Amino acid sequence: MVSKIKCILLDDELLGLKYLKMLCEQLPEVEVVASYNNPLLFLEEQAGLDYQLVILDINMPEMDGLGVAQLLPNKGIIFSTAYKEYAVEAFDIDAIDYLTKPIKKERLQKAIHKAMRLLDKEERVDFLTVNTNKGKAILQFDSILLVTTSVTDPRDKVVWLDNQTQLTIKNMSLDKLIEQLPKKKFCRINKSEILALRAVNFFSYDEITTTLMGDNSKPIMVTLGAAFKTDFLAMM
Repeated sequence: MVSKIKCILLDDELLGLKYLKMLCEQLPEVEVVASYNNPLLFLEEQAGLDYQLVILDINMPEMDGLGVAQLLPNKGIIFSTAYKEYAVEAFDIDAIDYLTKPIKKERLQKAIHKAMRLLDKEERVDFLTVNTNKGKAILQFDSILLVTTSVTDPRDKVVWLDNQTQLTIKNMSLDKLIEQLPKKKFCRINKSEILALRAVNFFSYDEITTTLMGDNSKPIMVTLGAAFKTDFLAMM
């Protein structure tokens, strides 16, 4: 079980931010890495911070919390707000919890424990069981480099493994597959492909050069779709 979770706090109201930080410091399972009252400054600096969870307000100037959360696809999100009407939107982007102000210590602790359970589950599961063209198979996450949609049957997905072999997953959508892969290690890069971050060699604004080698002994290059670019850059 994860014993401590690293958090970022974000709230444009300084009194609210100080109160939230005080509550977190009373919880031994929480380590506050940094706190911000400016969402744009946080987004500018977050890539250099080691954290797993963000506890943030929704109504903020310049950029609201929902917009911030959508730029952090591989991080846990807990919203803290005085407004209840954003709850549906919050859970639509897979927020772990939604706290209404004034926040009570016991309610915050419950949300933190929920985040820790989800993180622990993600860290312990390291394989995927799938139906393939060779029968049922167990795929270790660390063995998967690239997943592409089959050109012969779009329902099937071709998996490139780290031993340079390929395996076809039968009748599974990319949406379902990306849900089961670790969010910190894999990213949807276009409408038909998923890439392991460790398979990235170089990238530009619309193209990624991978560590995989094609039949011509040249690196395989894949397209970085415009709709998926923000998530990819945030993870990198």
